[in-house]
Amino acid sequence: MFSRIKTMTSTQNYSAGIHKLASALQNCDSVVIGAGAGLSTAAGFIYTGERFTKYFPDFIAKYHFTDMYSGGFYPFPSQNEFWAYWSRYIYVNRYMDAPLPVYEELLKLVRDKDCFVITTNVDHCFQKAGFDKKRLFYTQGDYGLFQCSEPCHKETYDNREMIVRMVLAQGFAIDEEGNLIIPAGKQVTMEVPDDLFPVCPVCGRPLTMNLRSDDRFVEDEGWHAAAERYQNFLRTRITGKILFLEIGVGYNTPVIIKYPFWQMTAGHPQAVYACLSYDNAACPKEIEKQSVCIEGDAAKTLKDLTEAIGQMRGAGL
Repeated sequence: MFSRIKTMTSTQNYSAGIHKLASALQNCDSVVIGAGAGLSTAAGFIYTGERFTKYFPDFIAKYHFTDMYSGGFYPFPSQNEFWAYWSRYIYVNRYMDAPLPVYEELLKLVRDKDCFVITTNVDHCFQKAGFDKKRLFYTQGDYGLFQCSEPCHKETYDNREMIVRMVLAQGFAIDEEGNLIIPAGKQVTMEVPDDLFPVCPVCGRPLTMNLRSDDRFVEDEGWHAAAERYQNFLRTRITGKILFLEIGVGYNTPVIIKYPFWQMTAGHPQAVYACLSYDNAACPKEIEKQSVCIEGDAAKTLKDLTEAIGQMRGAGL
């Protein structure tokens, strides 16, 4: 069992960490990115504040919701309201671009590297930023997919067209950049018509989000193909100079990314583990010498890392 230690975060150590990670990224043969919710938060995909009040003012007024996430668990009195809420939720968190180009900044850092991404995020930001979809493994689902609520079969369905119909039916419009807007002089409604409820084409039961919350989560053919590609990537690169770059991963589901990264680093002396976290950058004592832990906002960290790599290349390092 690993004994977790916390890395100090003085200005001096932050700068040293940036340069150590820049060197590891420059010298590695391959990179495995493990991303959690903290990365999307750094990109501006937050569930409170202006993003919440802009698109859900009616739900806030009626139910006194304090954030977008907790509102998703509310027992709405009708499917009409349920789908009004969730269609907005899915659209703004899946089909709208992140406010800040953090994922694009990350792509610039690894564009020329042999890279694979495993993530617990379900917002599709990696693919929208231009990462190769054949090098992505979304372990916990995708806001952009529906599945049978039973489920009666192991298949998922692209939901963009269904979601767009539902948000338009509430009175929203979609601008040229894909953002939801409320046309001047128009008021949106909190209901979706019955005929727009998504239903399973096989059994007729309601469709639901393809998100891992219980044992009914559907791991479809695409999920299994991505899982196999990920395992193949690890199997064929693990003995080389591999960098495990963990960004914004907490301790809600550490068995998916964090613990495996620790274990694989401990088992391979050429591996490097990097942990970028807003306030909880840590590594086990057993792999301390192979690790770099940097606390702070991921957006700033990635910019500083890009600058450090540019300086190293300019110096011929």
